[in-house]
Amino acid sequence: MQPSSRDPGAPDRPPGTASTFRLVTRFAEALCRQPPRDAGRLPGNANVPGLQHRGHPQRHSTEHEQGSAVVEFTFLALLLMVPLVYFVITVGQIQGGSFAVVGAADQAAKVYVAQADPVNAQAAAERAVSLALSDFGQEPGRANVTTSCEPADCTAAGSAVTVTVSLNVALPFLPFAEGLSATDVQASATQLVGRYR
Repeated sequence: MQPSSRDPGAPDRPPGTASTFRLVTRFAEALCRQPPRDAGRLPGNANVPGLQHRGHPQRHSTEHEQGSAVVEFTFLALLLMVPLVYFVITVGQIQGGSFAVVGAADQAAKVYVAQADPVNAQAAAERAVSLALSDFGQEPGRANVTTSCEPADCTAAGSAVTVTVSLNVALPFLPFAEGLSATDVQASATQLVGRYR
């Protein structure tokens, strides 16, 4: 009988435990091993010493570029959007003035033919123009009212009375620019003087 080569002080292990122990030990050593020197190198020409990228400088440059992009976008947005918004508001102001003079001329002509004498008719027409322009949010002081009759007698039955309203549309948000205006809009309306009033 051969003597056992086993260490008498070692604890008793079942068969196959030694191989499992060696496997676990090698696995632990592999996990704790340092990475090789070429780990993390870029493929191809990226491994040239002058073309190597480091993590931290690239991250900082990317963050810096992102901040610059936000500033540039904000600046360009303001530079482009402010004139565009002002243009849209100005076009809306002109359109509102166009609607205002059409309504004012129509109301003024209807009021004019309802009066008995030309003096009262002109005053009533101007009041109607002021009221119509105020309803549309326009300044009555910027309007001009002219009246023409065919034939010349504006109170004779069957006469055609034409009232023309001109409005100088101001630029929006520029109270200090007194002489500046967006445009002039004009509208005319014609009414016949009735036989019975």
